[in-house]
This record gives sequence, structure tokens and C-alpha cells, in this order.
Amino acid sequence: VGDCCTLQEAHRHAKIAAGAVVCVESEIRGDVTIGARTVVHPKARIIAEAGPIIIGEGNLIEEQALIINSYPENIMPESEGVEPKAMTIGTNNVFEVGCVSQALKIGDNNVIESKADLGRNVILTSGCIVGACCQINTCEVVPENTVVYGSNCIRRVQSEKPQPQTLQLDFLMKILPNYHHLKKTVKGNGTPVRN
Repeated sequence: VGDCCTLQEAHRHAKIAAGAVVCVESEIRGDVTIGARTVVHPKARIIAEAGPIIIGEGNLIEEQALIINSYPENIMPESEGVEPKAMTIGTNNVFEVGCVSQALKIGDNNVIESKADLGRNVILTSGCIVGACCQINTCEVVPENTVVYGSNCIRRVQSEKPQPQTLQLDFLMKILPNYHHLKKTVKGNGTPVRN
């Protein structure tokens, strides 16, 4: 009985839109809003401790991906006058296995590959690919369609945006419910629900 209550407590601020597929084995803490057609795999972690996290539609968040809105290292949560900062993630982004994102603003159509790491002061615009194991921990706005790749995190600009993962999302939305329990959403009108 104790576990049940703690689980409900932990998820009471999660607002999951109808049409989203969020596996029960994922960890969602704090004030998190998840848009329609977003898929959250088991073992993915979305943690809002320093402010809310708003995730748009059509995002794919894979196993062991960590999206965290945490306090900067030099600020403690109890500090006076610390304003909560919202983290916003646009549409059609892919967070691959084991990546970490602390970026407070992410646009649309980005791919954060396996074990890539985005720092808190990065703004990822749209159409960017952060390659496997690459880190961006600077205070900057990454220009649209930037590709970061290789062991030295080399950058170039690609001529086209990455394709949205619609086929993969459709497939996962059909398959995941067969193998995993899902967190509750609102049926019908796409309005997020507080669990």
C-alpha cells in the first residue's frame, strides 16, 4: 500500500494529453505536461525540480533518457528569490537512449542521440542533431540545422531539416500498449489531465 501512495504522489502533477503513450515504468516527477502523440518509453526519466517541464506533441523519449529541469549547481532550492524557470520542449524531437537534456528551451525537429548531453544554458533551436556522446555545455543558442558529431564535437550546418519520426511514433503507439502498462490520459478532447 505504501508504494501505491508514493507513486500517486509523485505523479500528481503530471498532465498527460490524450493520445500520448507514457509507460508506467517511466519516472515522471514534478509539474510535467506531456503533449499528444508523445511517446515516453519505460525507464525514461522526466524530472521537474526547479520549475515546470512542458513537452509538446509528437516527441519520442527513449529508455534511460533523462530530461531534468534542475537548479544550477551554485543555487540551492531553499535560496530566497529563486524564480522557477519553465523548461519548454517543442514538437517532433527525439531523445535517444541514455541522453541527458537540461536545456531550458528546445525547438522542433531535433535529435539528441544516445548518450549526448545538453547543458542547462543551451538553447537548441530547430532541426539540430546532437550526435552520440557529444556534449554541449556552453551558454549559447545553437543555430538551426546544426549537426554536432564525432569525438571532438565538430559542427556543421546541414541543408535540410531531419525528417520527423512519424512512422516510428505510429509503430510505437500501436505496439507499446501491448507490452507495457500506460499512465492515464484524458480521453477525447486533448486537454491534459492532472493525475
